[in-house]
Parts: sequence; C-alpha cells; structure tokens
Amino acid sequence: MIGHSLSAVRIGIETPNEAHVFMHRDCHVCRAEGFTSRTSVIVTYGARSVIATLFPVTSEIIKPMEAGLSEWAWQELGLVPGARVTVTHALPLDSLSAIRGKVYGNRLDSISLERVIRDVAAGRYAGIHLSAFLTACAARPLDFDEMRELTRAMIDVGRRLHWPVPKVMDKHCVGGLPGNRTTPIVVAIAAACGLTIPKTTSRAITSPAGTADTMETLAPVDLSIDAMRRVVDGEGGCVVWGGAVQLSPADDILIRAERVLDLDGEGQMVASILSKKLAAGATHLVIDLPVGPTAKVRSFEAAQRLAQSVVDVGRAFGLVVKPILSDGTQPVGSGIGPALEARDVLAVLQGGPLAPADLRDHALAIAAGLLELGGAARDGEGRQIAAECLRNGQAWAKFQKICAAQGGLREPPTAKYTRTAEMRAAGAIDRIDCRRLSRIAKLAGAPDAKAAGLQLHVRLGMPVSRGQPAFTVHAESPGELDYALAYIEANPDIIGILHP
Repeated sequence: MIGHSLSAVRIGIETPNEAHVFMHRDCHVCRAEGFTSRTSVIVTYGARSVIATLFPVTSEIIKPMEAGLSEWAWQELGLVPGARVTVTHALPLDSLSAIRGKVYGNRLDSISLERVIRDVAAGRYAGIHLSAFLTACAARPLDFDEMRELTRAMIDVGRRLHWPVPKVMDKHCVGGLPGNRTTPIVVAIAAACGLTIPKTTSRAITSPAGTADTMETLAPVDLSIDAMRRVVDGEGGCVVWGGAVQLSPADDILIRAERVLDLDGEGQMVASILSKKLAAGATHLVIDLPVGPTAKVRSFEAAQRLAQSVVDVGRAFGLVVKPILSDGTQPVGSGIGPALEARDVLAVLQGGPLAPADLRDHALAIAAGLLELGGAARDGEGRQIAAECLRNGQAWAKFQKICAAQGGLREPPTAKYTRTAEMRAAGAIDRIDCRRLSRIAKLAGAPDAKAAGLQLHVRLGMPVSRGQPAFTVHAESPGELDYALAYIEANPDIIGILHP
C-alpha cells in the first residue's frame, strides 16, 4: 500500500503506551483516504512503524501538510525534528475474527491464540482490540486447553532464559491485597539460603503498587538480561521488572490494558503468571492466593479452582507449583503505595521494632514453601530456617548485596502532603474494605507518584475510640490529596465498626 508523506510534528501530548496521530481535517491525506476520528492507521519512519489512533483537528495547531505525533509514538518511531512520516490504512487483522468468535461462545484454538498474541506483541492491536480480547476471555472463561495454549503463545513471542542449575525458584501472588509486598523479603531469604531465584516482577495492574513499583524505590529494576544474569550469578537472586527484559512481552501490553479496564480474568491471569515464570526459567513456583471479601479472590472455592488451574497448566510445561491460600480479609503490613510498602519491607528485613508482624509472618510462610521445594529445608522445617535467616541478619545482608548489584540501595521518597482520617465511632474493627483503601491510595497518586498512598493504623478486631487515627493519606501534590479526601468523605464505611 502506498504511503502518504507528511512532516512530523512533536506536539507533547502524553498517551502512555499508545500511539496517537493528529492530522488537520483539511489535510489531503485525511480527505482522500476518508480518515475519520479514531481510525487506526500505520505511521512509518524508516524501518519503524506503529499502529496509531487518528484524531482529526480543526485548529491551526496542526497544518494540513503535518502529522502531529504523541510522545509515545514519537519515541517508538525514533523521530527527529524535520522528519517525514508516511501514513497508510492499517491492514485488516485476521486474528480479530477469533476474538469475535470467543465473544459468541466459540473456543480459541492454538492457531488462533498464536495469531492473536503475535499481533499483540507486534503492536498491531489498538486499545479497543486489546479490550475486546481481555473482556472476551473474562466473560467467556478459558478452559484448560485454552489456558495452556495461551500460555504457550505468550512464551513463544518473547525470550526464554535458562540457568545452569537444576532447580530455579520463583514465587508469585495473584494480587488484590494492598500492602502484600513479600517478594523482596522472600527473595533475600531464599538467596541467602543458597537457592537460585531470578525474580521478575510486574508493575501495578489494578493495585496502588506492583512489586516492581515498590522495589524501584529501593534499587533500579530496569535491568537488561545480561545485567540480570550478572546479579543472579553473583548473588543468587534479583528483583527486576519483567518488562525490561522482554520476557512474555505480549503480557506487558495486556497488563497495561487490564490496568485501564480494572479487569483481570482468571484464564488470562493463569497464562500471565505462568508465561512470565516459565520464560524466566523457573522450575519450581510457590503461588500465594489471598482470599477475602474485598480481595481479588473472594471465596475459598474460587481460590482452590484458580490454584488447581495454575498447578495443572504449570504441570503441562514441567513446572512444579505449590499453592498457598492466605488471609485476604485485610491489608498486609501498614503501608499501601510504593514507598510506604518499601519502608515496611525494610523494617522486616532489618528486624526493626515497628516491623509489621503480619508481613513478616506471611513472607516466612512463602519462604518456607520455597526452601522446602528447593531442597534447602526438609518438609516442615522451612519456616524455622527462614525465621533464623531473618533473625541473624543474613537476609538483610543478602538484600543489600542484591540492591548493590542492581545499581545501589536507596532511600524511599517521602510525601510532601499528609492528612489523617479519623474513626467516626467507637467500637471494634470488624471490616476493612481492601478495594476502597486501594482506591484511596490510587487517587492520592500511587503508583506513579512513588511516595503516595496511605498508612493504615488499625487492624481487624482492634478496639478503637471516636477520633482515633484510622489511616493517613500521603500525596505528592495538594490536588491529589484533596481528590483522595473527597472520596473518603463520600465513603464513610470503608472501615466497619462493631459497636459495643
């Protein structure tokens, strides 16, 4: 197809992870090609191209012979001032027919899933296409064969690591529970006990912080594969962002769409978890499934079903999976948000007097599972060995070495603005809404604003009095603080009270 050459203009509009192009309504290309608002077009510069969403404009901000590019599109194309780009119609995507079939109840076979994921990884899917795929997979749950083949397709489009040891350990939490930041603690314990644990992590999907967001406040996480190998070879473990090493790259694209949709379908979740673990070279996995009325997994039965899916699909690829069902009725630790969760992690590793006991205990349970799976402890003795590793400072020493190898340990940032929400009545805490606490932290700016979030001051069963601090909101700007406070004012029942 013949492209139309236009002068590229950098207009400074942020459209994270999406390419947008703006063309004057009277542009001869728009008129001749019949481009309308939200048309998908291919924008090409040299050997690079992106699928972009077109928006016609009527003002003189863009002239008829120009194409205005969003920041993400400009950077993806590697444009320079004065560059000329070509614009063509996006080719029809045959893989979309499979998604339409799924919407109407048809199964996705291996060939269809391979085509879908290759198109996703190649950047051929616009946001609306990604949304259709994710929604179809959530509304029409994937069966075992679909989960297995989706996992395989997601592995095949990226790189796969191999390690010179017989057992490679990993852990994962399905999420949905704020503050549950066990990974840095578990990795430090496992590596200190001689296991190999090359941990790749994700950024937040529906939460105020992913492990990568939290770890980034302590040390660099955007490591290349070569740098990741050097860290693991030297220290036995790492905590890095999976998106930087291009393991299961289609998953990173899908995760960005899930974050916007606030959607995490079970089948796609299984494929997401396992594709990342298998691509990172894992042979043994402990998976944490918090269960609670406002967690991601709401019932014991749903947790068992999800755990069995992960075990069964993992087994199909030779991965040994050990599920742990945990308490998801309230946040773990006191901090919610990247820097606040990082401070909890440091307190546990350093054995500080204010270290959250629940975070410590939960990390020890997961570490025990890994030590026993990996042969560093006999069955039933993992917790004792993990606890001693924390107590004697070996885990803290190993964590410092891992951070140094990744680029240096640093101090988490502190928010400029804080406000404490108080209890509105006396009684005993009988309910904590995890989802709405997460919402407050996100309204305050987390995870993009690393210091933003909230510090929880109460726990289930705790007796409280009227006016006692319930939680403190942290924000980096007064506007975000006000935004969060307005939500709190409109939702007075986030923390439930059993009155005396």
